Amino acid sequence: MRLDKYLKNSRLIKRRTIANEACDAGKVMVNGKIARASYDVKEGDVIELMLGNRPVKVRVLVVSEHATKADAAQMYEVIV
Repeated sequence: MRLDKYLKNSRLIKRRTIANEACDAGKVMVNGKIARASYDVKEGDVIELMLGNRPVKVRVLVVSEHATKADAAQMYEVIV
């Protein structure tokens, strides 16, 4: 699944266009490297986001095309 779509489906970012813009601006890193929106997300990847002034670091647990609001939180785990 594309990175921008994963960020939207997991509800880390509200809209896919905003996720795409964040990737283009270099605010999203996967496994320590700046990632493009077209990056293919796999289970076990570590995603780092800069949401405003607050950095967020998560590990991908599940890659799912469709997720309900309850399932979205199960798609990743937050790393401190």
